[in-house]
Amino acid sequence: MTRGHRTQAQRREQTRTALLDATIDCLVELGYARTSVQEICSRAGVSKGAAQHHFPDKAALMAAAVEHLTTRRMAALAESPGSRPSGADAIPAAIDLLWAGYSGTLATAATELWVAARTDPALRAAIRPVDRALGRAALQRVAGLVPDLPAEEVEALFWLTVNLTRGLALDAELGGAPARRKRLLEEWKRIAVAEITDRGNDPARPAPGRPVTRD
Repeated sequence: MTRGHRTQAQRREQTRTALLDATIDCLVELGYARTSVQEICSRAGVSKGAAQHHFPDKAALMAAAVEHLTTRRMAALAESPGSRPSGADAIPAAIDLLWAGYSGTLATAATELWVAARTDPALRAAIRPVDRALGRAALQRVAGLVPDLPAEEVEALFWLTVNLTRGLALDAELGGAPARRKRLLEEWKRIAVAEITDRGNDPARPAPGRPVTRD
């Protein structure tokens, strides 16, 4: 479809996407404190008035930008068709998925927002439900990779991995050694596989407690 024949809905979506992409770019390049709605609009080629039709304030725009980036990253990480490992053998793939999804540009943008949210109630209120919803979506994705494992084990594995990957992503932001991060991820895969395998081989071994829910 040519530019001259775009529908109103297509124009709205293009404007919204341009604003969200510009927001992520600003967060990564400038940081939250130096990112203004005016700068975002300038980069997106959108007037401030038009931006307010999509996002009422800066906090809403920031929260939507993180959701936009996470959704895009997770979609890009869709597994290629073919045979998939099952049970404990699928755990390394699940950990790799979470590391790829929670590191890089997403980690940089999200860190900027969560640090700012500590003292900005409006921003905190905007991004908390987004963070929870994305966490649930990522958990469902991981559960699909390891359908043979009990839900309680998958959830515990998921949150342990998310918190580890977020810590490693921060280490990357601070200039930590890539080789060390790779080694720690490989060690966590080994530990996770061993734990699940040992529990499967010992039926008398107690299972994890109730699912680990996010506050």
